Amino acid sequence: MTAVAVSEGIDAGVAWHFGDPLREQRLLSSSAGVVDRSNRGVLIVPGEDRLSWLHSICSQHVSGLADGDSTEALVLSPHGHVEQHWQVTELGGQLWLDVEPGMAADALGYLEKMKFLKRVEPQDVTADWAVVSVVGPLAGEFLVAAGFPTPDAGRAVGRDGGGFVRAMAWGFDLLVPRAEAERSVDALLAAGASRAGIWAFEALRVESRRPRLRFESDHRTIPHEVGWIGSAVHLDKGCYRGQETVARVQNLGKPPRRLVLLHLSGASDTLPEPGTPIESQGRAVGFLGTAVHHHELGPIALAVIKRSLPDDASLTVAGDPVTID
Repeated sequence: MTAVAVSEGIDAGVAWHFGDPLREQRLLSSSAGVVDRSNRGVLIVPGEDRLSWLHSICSQHVSGLADGDSTEALVLSPHGHVEQHWQVTELGGQLWLDVEPGMAADALGYLEKMKFLKRVEPQDVTADWAVVSVVGPLAGEFLVAAGFPTPDAGRAVGRDGGGFVRAMAWGFDLLVPRAEAERSVDALLAAGASRAGIWAFEALRVESRRPRLRFESDHRTIPHEVGWIGSAVHLDKGCYRGQETVARVQNLGKPPRRLVLLHLSGASDTLPEPGTPIESQGRAVGFLGTAVHHHELGPIALAVIKRSLPDDASLTVAGDPVTID
């Protein structure tokens, strides 16, 4: 199968699909497939103070992470707006962070700025490590057949040759040496998995209403609006930047916007871009996130809209009607 690569945008360079994107989605829904997500940034943080230090500068409770524990965390602005989203794994005496494509430099810059006199040495190792995802209900079976371990939810386990396998909502992520990534993919294909592009991965993400930084977020996004409270924000931890906003909105229970799933009109094969305004009666009431053709639901998208809008509100995107699921 010949890969059709993403030609532009954040995911440029990885496979968009392998000739039949809707079939690839069905495989991820019913069996399992291998998705190249090697465009993600990867950082490590060794050092004796790593856990207590990271705990103090992010939104998640990480000071008590044991070897193999995995979670997610945010970096917030002083006003509580989301700036970064990390996957965090403690393994082998160091922290591993993997971040959105193109965000490794921002993450490293923030970590370096916050070091002070702590015994930590953050490093960008994106050039050496790659993320490969195994997605679908049979992901565990194919991993075992290919000789990989299968950790429990919220856990990661080291693998021969370095890196780890991490349990995720969609299946498993493999962090492997970049030079060996294709060999790992070949082992999974030999075990019965299929290749799938990022189109299929994103379609299932949208269906599951999982937000993605810079797609379902803008400069004003707070964690409550897109469902990151609990998963990436711990409400019972010490002070961190932006905590006042998090606590205030949590106590009042009224975030100004909310994440919704939209059904698009399908009037055009070309889907609107992330950031396209959502309008109601000629007024902008939110913005579109990821839009994608889904194998069962048709054209769908995530969007962030005003919290006060009812689910039956009359909405349009680029002049075409849309409905809230």
